Amino acid sequence: MNSQDRASLAMKATTAEKSWAQMCAGLGGVIWAGVAVLARIGVAPIGAIELMFLFAPLVIVPLGMELGRVIGSDTPLTRFARRIQPFAATLAVAALWLPPGRLAGGLACAWMVVCLSVTIAAIIDLSSLAKSRPDRGTRSIIHRITLAVAQVDLGVGGAWLVASRLGLRPMEIQEPIGLLTAVHFHYAGFATAMIATGMLQFAAQRQERRWLPWLVAVVIGMPFVVAAGFVISPQLKLGAAAVFSAAVAGLAVVLRSCAKRLESGTARVLFHVASVTVFAGMVLSTAYAVADFRGSDVLPIPQMARTHGILNAVGFCLPGLLGWLVENDATSQ
Repeated sequence: MNSQDRASLAMKATTAEKSWAQMCAGLGGVIWAGVAVLARIGVAPIGAIELMFLFAPLVIVPLGMELGRVIGSDTPLTRFARRIQPFAATLAVAALWLPPGRLAGGLACAWMVVCLSVTIAAIIDLSSLAKSRPDRGTRSIIHRITLAVAQVDLGVGGAWLVASRLGLRPMEIQEPIGLLTAVHFHYAGFATAMIATGMLQFAAQRQERRWLPWLVAVVIGMPFVVAAGFVISPQLKLGAAAVFSAAVAGLAVVLRSCAKRLESGTARVLFHVASVTVFAGMVLSTAYAVADFRGSDVLPIPQMARTHGILNAVGFCLPGLLGWLVENDATSQ
């Protein structure tokens, strides 16, 4: 087989992967909309928090995994995760439809397989990174670390979903905090870190914003500190939430700046939407953290899920991931 044939096969494989991701995310969006309607009319026993979580495995994660593939995380484990994702996401819907217990927990384990596959791939990459010094032509260290942390976030989120559906109470954490932790690591962790990885790649290609890795380091690290605050200290939770909100706001400013130099007009629009929406979401997030710290019920958890959750999932994560995918498609043609 000559080089031209190999290039042709590689192009066909890339096209197939892109089509698969589009189909999975599109079908997932249809399923999610159907579940939302059924929940609204009282047929599906699913609340606002459950709906916000389901948008992740059905729509956000397939887009995020495709962005990871485009950026460079294409291994047998991640390919396996992409193949079983739609089936595992459907079982996650069933797991949240049922009351907590062994059956719901068993169904949720299917989604955990997807998350664990991606996380193991990240650990393998971090291990190889620790044993070698990347050349100048390879992805930067912070680039690879950010991508790996995003994939680890997915594993943590998947584990919390299983615990929630089994009815477990790790560290005496009660529901709905357990399920909200799964939501947190899918959106604030995985999706946000994937968007940041795209920004690092964009900046590296243009050899600009040398300070960006420091901002990204805060963005990918704070979700773990926020989660730890629920167990360790209310003061830690409040402080970490404020720092994370400020860091994501900074990321939104950079995202808006990047949009001005993109080749795709569609990607520019998507990034403008994401950068504007994230400010409203972060204001609500900070307000909730302050209210929770003071013991106030001004912004209860269900209301938080319906406001900040929607803004973060649909207004920031979705257009942010789509923007990098659309821009990569435009520049690769």
